[in-house]
Amino acid sequence: MAADEKPAVIAYDGSDHAKRAIEQAGAELRTPRKAVVVSAYQPLEALAFWGRPSAIVPEELIEEAGQEAAKTAAEGAELASSVGFDASPMTREEERTWKGILDAAKEAGAGIIVLGSHGRGAVGSAVMGSVATAVAQHANLPVLICRPADAG
Repeated sequence: MAADEKPAVIAYDGSDHAKRAIEQAGAELRTPRKAVVVSAYQPLEALAFWGRPSAIVPEELIEEAGQEAAKTAAEGAELASSVGFDASPMTREEERTWKGILDAAKEAGAGIIVLGSHGRGAVGSAVMGSVATAVAQHANLPVLICRPADAG
């Protein structure tokens, strides 16, 4: 199967950068094409509170995080469909968000990964590193990192 016949995996977190990445992918990649829109998120119990991982997280918060990720993925799939993809949503819970994206790409048999250059938090990216950078460093398939329209 040619690379452009394999599905695209599009990382989507609801940010403006992620929305722009979907628009750019629709313009740059051959469509119609299958796409899996993945919302990867960290398990709440793995997030640091006061400098330590939290061992106790109420079950309802864990469920809510999964529901919010599913809602985000569905929103991204709808946007991807509007620009010509045959898109379906997927969620991935993983301590390292970039790994969740790569796992989704492997499961989907993806030919390319698409994501925005920045996610929701610029401060978090500066402190913890960029998800886009980590995906590009660890992927064994092409990665399309889309910049916002006003980026110079």
